[in-house]
Amino acid sequence: MKNIINEYYDPLLTNRGFLPVENKGDFCVMGKCWELSDSIGTGQYWIYEQKNLYCIKIHDFSFHEDKIVEMSVPRCLSITYYESISGEELIPYNRLEANCVKTFIGGDKPFKANIHKRIPIYSTGIEIFPSYYEEYLEKHYLGEYKSPYDAFQSIDETDDFPEMVMLLMQIKNYRGEGIAAKLFYDAKVTEAVALVVERQRKQDSQKQITLSAKDKELLLSVTAYIDDHYAFDITLDQLSKIACMGTTKLKTSFKLLHGCTITKYIQHRRMSKAEYLLSCTDLTINQIAQTVGYNSASRFSELFRKSTGILPNEYRIIASGNR
Repeated sequence: MKNIINEYYDPLLTNRGFLPVENKGDFCVMGKCWELSDSIGTGQYWIYEQKNLYCIKIHDFSFHEDKIVEMSVPRCLSITYYESISGEELIPYNRLEANCVKTFIGGDKPFKANIHKRIPIYSTGIEIFPSYYEEYLEKHYLGEYKSPYDAFQSIDETDDFPEMVMLLMQIKNYRGEGIAAKLFYDAKVTEAVALVVERQRKQDSQKQITLSAKDKELLLSVTAYIDDHYAFDITLDQLSKIACMGTTKLKTSFKLLHGCTITKYIQHRRMSKAEYLLSCTDLTINQIAQTVGYNSASRFSELFRKSTGILPNEYRIIASGNR
């Protein structure tokens, strides 16, 4: 992997309607910019690369229509913070959430997602290549080196990693140049790896449980029940009876299976339905809040903004194309 931009991203982005443009100061001058063709959408894609060690990417664009994005990602460890997004990852299926940190292991599987029309993708991420985590780190930390692969894989998606959010926002807002910029980005990538590794160390120190086949079968029944009743008040006692397990075990086991709490899972289902209703119906915000399970429109709006990065009325305006 001699030059990830020239050998991979330039042809990939060009084939998908992004055209190379002059960096006019919207991003750090050290990186390279592409602008999305007016016929497809609007906005820019920025990348900074350090040799074959890592690259930093900033997304600031949206598509005019719903778009299936599919691509094979080079072998890498990726971590990204999404400020705004609306859509679903398709392999495996998972709602794309704003205000969260998400990891992806490149080279293992293709990235495939459905991105919803007109809703902006604002994100900042780091991709670390094998030359960094298998050669550079091992050379500089001889005797102490441990591959960060498992640490990145253990995160998947979380809305509880404030240290990483702060680091990636610092990267997004940085505007230095020359050797100062190179030193800055080198330091931030090293810090990001350290944060991920330390997070895994703390997780490993906690007691881990494994799911039996029977427990998994019962949890899938709980999941199916939630999928059918997410707009209603669902009590933990109800779910415990379906799962045939105590509330503590249910909460722990559900998070182990799905990677999120029961409350968060219900919110995911409600927000997915709310996006559809905002885009495809004339129901008021209050009516939509009631439909998906919230008695308070203000509470619904607060959770919707946390999920997508924008308020429901803004989402409706953008999705309708009346912006």
